[in-house]
Amino acid sequence: MVGTLGSPRAGAIDVGSRAPFGWAPLVVLFIVGFVDRIEHNLLSGVLPAIQGEWGFSDTAAGSIPTAAALAAAVVALPAGYLADRLSRTRIIAVVVLVWAVATLGSGLATGFLMFYLMRVLLAAAENIDNPAAGSLLADYYPPVSRAKAYGFTRVTTHLGGVGTLLGGVLAEAYSWRTAFLVLVVPGVLTALLVWLLREPPRGRLDRLVAAGDAPPASAARAALVFPAHTSAVSPESAAVVRLPFWRQLRQVLAIPTLAFVCAGLCLLTLGLAGIFYWLPTYMVRSLGVGTGTAGSLTGLIPVAGTLTGTLVGTWLGRKWHGTRKGGRLLAGGSGLTAGSLVLAVALSMESIGAMAVLVLLACSLLAIAMPNLTACLADVVPATSRGLGFAVLQLLVTGGGAFGSLVVGIASDRFGSLLAGMYVLVLPMVAGGLLTLRARTSFERDARKVMEEAARG
Repeated sequence: MVGTLGSPRAGAIDVGSRAPFGWAPLVVLFIVGFVDRIEHNLLSGVLPAIQGEWGFSDTAAGSIPTAAALAAAVVALPAGYLADRLSRTRIIAVVVLVWAVATLGSGLATGFLMFYLMRVLLAAAENIDNPAAGSLLADYYPPVSRAKAYGFTRVTTHLGGVGTLLGGVLAEAYSWRTAFLVLVVPGVLTALLVWLLREPPRGRLDRLVAAGDAPPASAARAALVFPAHTSAVSPESAAVVRLPFWRQLRQVLAIPTLAFVCAGLCLLTLGLAGIFYWLPTYMVRSLGVGTGTAGSLTGLIPVAGTLTGTLVGTWLGRKWHGTRKGGRLLAGGSGLTAGSLVLAVALSMESIGAMAVLVLLACSLLAIAMPNLTACLADVVPATSRGLGFAVLQLLVTGGGAFGSLVVGIASDRFGSLLAGMYVLVLPMVAGGLLTLRARTSFERDARKVMEEAARG
């Protein structure tokens, strides 16, 4: 069984298939992201209960995700460097096991300092697996199905709202510690599942797709067969990066589409991280709902909205890709801009029902970007540097998310208004959507360069 999940169907890579390695790798990586986000979002749901036990301020509460995100940012680029050189499946499996240990430590924390340190450790570990997962997907699935693949793994960013729901309900019914202890077992089982994944040949799909436009003899030489018993990636079958780190990083940062998309998503995450971290607390304080109800609403609404938006985004991406200039970016950027504006209106509602409906609509619009922007990123970064490309994205997104909750917490303590703090973050979100739309001007050129490089390889 070891290393057999994700082997080529019938022992051969069929570039005509939308899933030449099957859909099992997508399912496994979806589970990884889902468990990750559930655990990450537990804190938002249990925060009122933890503050009630230890009595720390809103500024201290807001600094938890900030410190965690800064720790995650430190490891992002080294994680991408390693993802381009080592077994990506093994990296993810080990990291997921570390999650489980940090989750156990969170539930058993005897004081605020220990809890704080466990959250920082968890965030750092979570960030190590992201570049490896992003790189793996591009080697499991060809460009024609990447929007779907990235959509259904990145959707977990918002499906993790289940963690907010779970945390709020368990904190109210039992204790906040129970919420963390429950997540330890799924973490261990997920690590085992990832260990069974077979490492795909790095960059092989790009070369086969590029060879489709070459003369028949070249295409025939590119049609390689991989026996099912082959283990991991051999030096002969994988494109391995040998560039020094800083030179490789400069090459990645010089890709215009990547720069615009990463900057846009950084600003978007700044707003989303701050607003959704504090939304359950705002509902409890200002709208008079219970902790369980607030956790349930802010957990279920993003789940429903994100599922809807991802399906719409996948359809739009497939329909507009190749038929409109930067079609996927047009769909994603428009969704981000419109969703940010709708979220601003939602926050002004004094009725919990009206707020819920508008937050649902905002989440649906924002999620249209999920399958499109990540697929575009995979299309414009060469296979040998995709780990680092996704690490750059993760670094900027993590950096943006690091300060959202803290900005809101400081504004709340200073001005006595949690709502005012959340409104401060709306403008950066809108700007993020506009920046991703700007990336349309460079996408086709950057994607063409990747295919030309693959054909030469």
